[in-house]
Amino acid sequence: MVRRIAALAAVLFAVSMVPVFGAGSSPNLASNHHNQTVLDFDVMAGVVEPFTGTANPIRGVPGGGLPWEIDEAKGELSSSGKLEVEVDGLVLARRAPVPAELQGTNPVPSFKAIVSCLTVSNGTAATVNVETDLAPATSSGDAKIEDFVALPSPCIAPIVFVTSPTGAWFAATGS
Repeated sequence: MVRRIAALAAVLFAVSMVPVFGAGSSPNLASNHHNQTVLDFDVMAGVVEPFTGTANPIRGVPGGGLPWEIDEAKGELSSSGKLEVEVDGLVLARRAPVPAELQGTNPVPSFKAIVSCLTVSNGTAATVNVETDLAPATSSGDAKIEDFVALPSPCIAPIVFVTSPTGAWFAATGS
C-alpha cells in the first residue's frame, strides 16, 4: 500500500510539472516571455594562447593580440536584449609574452560587448553576433557596459565577449 501511495504521489508530482498550453498557445517559452533572463553569469575567462590573435576565433570573434586576465566579472542578458556586464581588473596578463611595462594594465580607453548566439536562418544553423556601443574603461580594467542588442530568435547557447573597440575579445563567459 505504501508503495502504491508513493508511486501515485510521484506520478502526480511529475504531471504537475508538465506545462499546459491552451488553444493557440505555443510551447516556445522564449516568445511568450519578453523579459526573461537568458544568461546570468559571474565569471569570465581572459583570452589566452592559442586564442590570441586571428588564428582561432570563437564564433568569428578574434582574440586580442596578447593574453589578458580578469579579476571579477558579472552580467545578465535578458530576452529583450538588455545586456549588463561589469568587469573589474580586465588587464593585460602579468606574464610573457606581454611586455613587462604593459603587464597588469589596460591600454584601451573603452570596451564593448559582443553577444554571440547560435540561431536558425532560412532553415540552416547560423551564428549571429550583435554588439553594444562603447563604454569607458579605466586603466586598471574596470568597466560597466549597459546597452540593448537585437538578439536573434532563437538565441541558443549565448556567449558574451568583452572586446576592444574593433571587436577583438579580451574576456568571454566561461572559466
